[in-house]
Amino acid sequence: MLVALFVSLAAGQTGWQVVWSDEFNGAAGAKPDSTKWNFDLGGGGWGNGELQVYTDSVQNAFLDGDGDLVIRVLRDEGGKYTSARLQTGAPGAGADTADGKWQYGRIEVRAKLPSTKGVWPAFWMLGESFRSAGWPACGEIDIMENFGSYRGNAVLNNGSAHGPGYSGGKSITATGRLKGEGKVSDGFHIYGVEWKEDSIAWYMDGETYFTVTPESLPAGSKWVFNAPFFLLLNVAVGGPRTFLGTPDESVTFPQEMMVDWVRIYRRVEGR
Repeated sequence: MLVALFVSLAAGQTGWQVVWSDEFNGAAGAKPDSTKWNFDLGGGGWGNGELQVYTDSVQNAFLDGDGDLVIRVLRDEGGKYTSARLQTGAPGAGADTADGKWQYGRIEVRAKLPSTKGVWPAFWMLGESFRSAGWPACGEIDIMENFGSYRGNAVLNNGSAHGPGYSGGKSITATGRLKGEGKVSDGFHIYGVEWKEDSIAWYMDGETYFTVTPESLPAGSKWVFNAPFFLLLNVAVGGPRTFLGTPDESVTFPQEMMVDWVRIYRRVEGR
């Protein structure tokens, strides 16, 4: 169930109320709040041929003491990579529980991204039916996905909707470009979606660049976004079987994604 946390609206969010958030205010070196996040653990490519192993070590996910979550990718002397993948819910909650799920609203992250070859940060959502229905029938909403140095991604964000008949390389996808100068790795930017019963709109720093509706789907495909979803934060590492390729000798480690906050808003009635 939604937690009724009523906190101040972010600038420009008139008509919306925060119902869940993590501001990542804690002691330096602490783990993320275990009442809000649990860790997906393991390796094996995660269906994409990725190289990292996800851990729950404070070497890979920790608070910096200045109000940020850091997800850190490490490479050891043998060339093996570790990182972290967090999902909403208490420890052991799993993807098939009612712990840490939402349906509709504005979902945002403010983050500073790594931007280099083969490093793959993401903020995304999976349908709560993931365990029972499988992927892509459960649905997936990629709010922020960055492909490092691939095809100009240093100034881009990729937003995607995945479902049955429009998943993977056939997902419904568009890219947004940063306003002004600078790269996604130069500072913090807000990546978000406004999710309604019949539409999902992607925006970056308040500017909408992409909207998907049931009419956007391939003929005969099902709109699977009228159900509860949970949130995920992770940084993956590409490999030779991925379109990103493997980090080369020009890439130094550690590589980090810094997250200032994650917030979920609901529309305030009458506004």
